Amino acid sequence: MQSDTAPLLARIAEALERLAPPLPAPPAFDAARLFRHDPATGAFHPAPDYPLSLESLVGVDRQKARFVENLDRFARGVPSNHALLWGVRGTGKSSLAKAAFMAVAAERTDLKLVEVDRDQVTALPALFDVLRARAEHFVVLCDDLSFEEGAAAAKALKSALEGGVSGPPANVMFVATSNRRHLMPRGHQEDRGMLAANEDAEEEVSVSDRFGLWIGFPPMDQPTYLAAVAAYAERFGLSTPDMERRALQWAQLRGSRSGRVAWQFIRDLAGEQGKALPL
Repeated sequence: MQSDTAPLLARIAEALERLAPPLPAPPAFDAARLFRHDPATGAFHPAPDYPLSLESLVGVDRQKARFVENLDRFARGVPSNHALLWGVRGTGKSSLAKAAFMAVAAERTDLKLVEVDRDQVTALPALFDVLRARAEHFVVLCDDLSFEEGAAAAKALKSALEGGVSGPPANVMFVATSNRRHLMPRGHQEDRGMLAANEDAEEEVSVSDRFGLWIGFPPMDQPTYLAAVAAYAERFGLSTPDMERRALQWAQLRGSRSGRVAWQFIRDLAGEQGKALPL
């Protein structure tokens, strides 16, 4: 009887193997230092190096020093903290995170950066589990993080940062930028009821407590804005007799002063003078 069923069982096993999806290939991080993660496929897409140098960022010296110190500790394998860079838009939060990474990674070949989309925060626990098994050190960056979709994303992020029973991965540092200190969405769903809305708010606020390092980026005053313009112009060999007047007019048209506005003015000036810039 066994001899009669053996071929049938073998054919069934072969059919199941053909139906089963192949195991995904282990990720390779040798092709680049920066990657974009796609949770739908599990792929890590290499990205070119961030071209703006850390020295080019003006007006954020205190923030720069504190963030680089924490990142260097992480790269050396000594205690460090997840970091939340918060403040008004255009003050250089994302640029600082990437430029600081490039500066530290220049001396640490095992340091990699993985960028995730803010709408895919619920995939972070699975991503952290994948990275946990790797020998490299990873900075996982989420730009403009907030919880517009409610508490589900907040719970997923808390789960990733706490790591469950196995604890958080020692080789992963999470960095988020946000315009809001407590990552709160601009509005809550009133139709869910006051109790449910308060519970969601508590869940979202509690996530910010998981970041050991908070670095604030206040609005840029006029002298700092002009200093940023002058530093960019000197770095890239740009000059015009009425630089300050034009820079202030540019900021007035934009309705704000920030590092981003200064950089956009410099891009306009470089285009006018036919000179190339790294971004």
